[in-house]
Amino acid sequence: MAYVYEEYRDLVVLERVEEADGVVTIRLGAPSGEKLPMWEPGAHIDVQLGNGVERQYSLCSHFHADTWRIAVLREPNSRGGSSYMHDSVHAGDMVRTRGPRNHFPLVDAKDYLFIGGGIGVTPMVPMLGEVIFDKEVPWRFYYGGRTRASMAFRDRLEALGAVIWPEDEKGLLPLAEILGAATSDTAVYCCGPEPLIAAVEATCAKLGLPAPHVERFAAKAIDTSGDPGDHEFTVVLNSTGAEYLVPRDKSIVQVLMDNGVSVMTSCAEGVCGTCETKVLSGEIAHRDSLLSEEDREEGIFMMPCVSRCKGDRLVLDR
Repeated sequence: MAYVYEEYRDLVVLERVEEADGVVTIRLGAPSGEKLPMWEPGAHIDVQLGNGVERQYSLCSHFHADTWRIAVLREPNSRGGSSYMHDSVHAGDMVRTRGPRNHFPLVDAKDYLFIGGGIGVTPMVPMLGEVIFDKEVPWRFYYGGRTRASMAFRDRLEALGAVIWPEDEKGLLPLAEILGAATSDTAVYCCGPEPLIAAVEATCAKLGLPAPHVERFAAKAIDTSGDPGDHEFTVVLNSTGAEYLVPRDKSIVQVLMDNGVSVMTSCAEGVCGTCETKVLSGEIAHRDSLLSEEDREEGIFMMPCVSRCKGDRLVLDR
């Protein structure tokens, strides 16, 4: 069962821990002490920061815990999210959150292969817990990072049997060897920097394996050459019948918000899934970095922050 909670809630920072070089974990709880909503491995929450920025962070506590824990990497080129979390959020502070929601769920499989890179290991920590303690099926876990000191959760994962792979000691993860031992029954999960995800996707394709389950923290490059969505079109809201013209240089979300239509959005890059919208009629020109090829072929949902219309009209379930 997927749990989705759209309302905002104010939580208190119960604990802040320096987990690794440049990585802090922040444990959040309800001010009243009540248990927080249930979630499933792979879920993330939106965090609305005091500087007006909203960011998504994967939950890395045990999913049956009463509190939530997130991990935050200090990004050298922070746009205001990670630097604020590192410099301005401390135990006792209040933080506004929304969620959890999950676009990276753990599917049932006969065995699992987890490949994490840097802070991308975060959503797979609770996944491994479920596989070990609930599913009790074979698994392998490879965790790559720049150095041992930069790798959060390293000791705990290594104690469980994960393979720790610091790049300064061992080089890049040997993906051909790692994936070469997978079968069509293996559920491959990958999260981390874009070069790692792209390499895992390419290696799976080369070996004839099913597409891996991936989660991106930044939008991948999308080739829109010859994209039929690069034109003016009309968006219709099914609930009211209102029609809005979307020009070439504006997104659907921008047009709707310009016309006073409230839209939940966050990343504006087609990565987080906050703005996911059901399409009742019309053909979607997908430009997100989140939906699977199967989801795109079904043509039911879109990310209106980046995706467009292949034709001249889209009817949205809004």
